[in-house]
Amino acid sequence: MKIEIWSDIMCPFCYIGKRRFEEALAGFEGRNDVEIEWKSFLLSPELKTDPTKNIHQFLAEHKNISLEEAKGMNDYVTNMAAQAGLIYDFDRAIPANSFNAHRFLHFAKKYGKQNEAEEKLFRAYFTEGKNIDDAQILMLLAIELGLDANKLADAMNNGEFANDVVADINEAQQLGIRGVPFFVFNRKYAVSGAQESRAFTETLDKAFEEWQATQPKNNFETIKGQSCDTEGNCD
Repeated sequence: MKIEIWSDIMCPFCYIGKRRFEEALAGFEGRNDVEIEWKSFLLSPELKTDPTKNIHQFLAEHKNISLEEAKGMNDYVTNMAAQAGLIYDFDRAIPANSFNAHRFLHFAKKYGKQNEAEEKLFRAYFTEGKNIDDAQILMLLAIELGLDANKLADAMNNGEFANDVVADINEAQQLGIRGVPFFVFNRKYAVSGAQESRAFTETLDKAFEEWQATQPKNNFETIKGQSCDTEGNCD
């Protein structure tokens, strides 16, 4: 069963939603039959990366509120993240355009490392105060994942995976997705926002049961002969 997750790295609720979803998935009996695909979504496509600012300043300017109000909003989210076992450090977080980070996610997807890359980007942004729009940072993350940093550099220089990011964004618009995180289960059910893990568990159970019913059954008519089984018995 396939689960597609639209998110943006700079969305604080997306990281929280990821943890709550993972909590539900860890206790789900059918987890080995679940395929997860991360989809790109840009909350601030026109944002210009500015390492001289922190996220408090960005939020104050973006929402036209005071710096104290912005800090209060971020404190609220920090506490919510802590309940999910995450550490947010908004004093260090760098407002960054996430387009190239999403290209990196598609690069990692090509080598089967997309979910791990998503985790590293979230941690880099919210916890470690790293600039996720910096090519050198992305190359270091690639190395940590065991990926070829030189291939990533070539992909970034050649504009690769930009179309994949745009395609994800266009697909979100076609599906009517206006905010993230947004979890789509087998293109039939959806969970919007950083819901409690219970909501994910209920949706997993329902979607998986229906998915299983559509899978072909291997009810072979078998002619038996001499063979050996996994217990070492031969007859």
